[in-house]
Amino acid sequence: MHRTPAGVAHDDPILQLPKVSLHDHLDGGLRPETMIELAEAVGHELPATDPEALAQWFAESANSGDLVRYLETFAHTTAVMQTREGLIRVAKEWVLDQVADGVFYAEARWAPEQHLAGGLDLDDVVDAVQEGLDAGVAEASADGRFIRVGQIITAMRQADNSMAIAELAIRHREKGADSGVVGFDIAGPEKGFPPSAHLSAFNALHQAYVPVTIHAGEAAGKESIHEAVTVCHTQRIGHGARIVEDMDIVDGEGQLGSLAAWVLDQQIPLELCPSSNLQTDIGGTIASHPITGLKDLGFAVTINPDNRLMSGTSVTREMRLLVDEAGWTQTDLEWATVNAITAAFLPLDVRERMLDEILIPGFARVTV
Repeated sequence: MHRTPAGVAHDDPILQLPKVSLHDHLDGGLRPETMIELAEAVGHELPATDPEALAQWFAESANSGDLVRYLETFAHTTAVMQTREGLIRVAKEWVLDQVADGVFYAEARWAPEQHLAGGLDLDDVVDAVQEGLDAGVAEASADGRFIRVGQIITAMRQADNSMAIAELAIRHREKGADSGVVGFDIAGPEKGFPPSAHLSAFNALHQAYVPVTIHAGEAAGKESIHEAVTVCHTQRIGHGARIVEDMDIVDGEGQLGSLAAWVLDQQIPLELCPSSNLQTDIGGTIASHPITGLKDLGFAVTINPDNRLMSGTSVTREMRLLVDEAGWTQTDLEWATVNAITAAFLPLDVRERMLDEILIPGFARVTV
């Protein structure tokens, strides 16, 4: 179970820090060796059949600088997640890889509508993923490690199916905590597919008290964030890095636009994913990525891997890059992690207990 995350030294003290992963796609976190085995079982042809070569193919494809091409890599991951057995295995390993990364709370976001080719229906695939997540949590517990996970049910913004997916999320959310569903999201290509096109779904979710996060401000600009916040009333923003387009700040001095000021003043959490953003042409370098400037201005930034396979990353690696290349301190890492657990789609008492019993003591025990 103890796999050192990609790109991380096995003795890096950051591995020992307690972490929260809010923006972490299930179908973007498969192990290459698992993909190869599952692909052989279902007759799917992969670009490579050696684990190292396959990982390298994903990295090269994801480094195109184009979100649409980046998203095309998911054709291979979703292809091996069309059976109950495949979904269970992927979900279980996803949890175990979180544990190896030091994550104590994670939300697995994924789009059930992309996993029906094997004859399963929407409820079947949600149940299969939950079985896998539960198995991963149980194995971690047997090994003396604690982790809690939830599902974020995601609709694809380029499809005309968001209401059905919203109803799916509501249906499973109403089963209670055992269903594992904690929230809803829309993902996919932003340009040409605004959040407002799915307003009926968001209205139904709000009326059912289902928390919402929306991919915005990644490929599209501040108008995407504006719609997510003011039209669809999202609780969190997936990515949101392009909020900087609504501010004129130089060396900490300048002015925020009305949207940026609102996001700051309301402390709407930003699920930032530095390495992934560099792959889709945001930021240029880790040092120049908007996350550091946003942190310094007081925005509720959180640190996330987005897609562990495509970016060859983890929360630990993202933190290490921020420390080494952007001058972050352990205090900065702790502050962003507090933001994340505060923003988690969990009951307040659970968040407060995790903060007091896991996060704060855990950071106190480690020196980065």
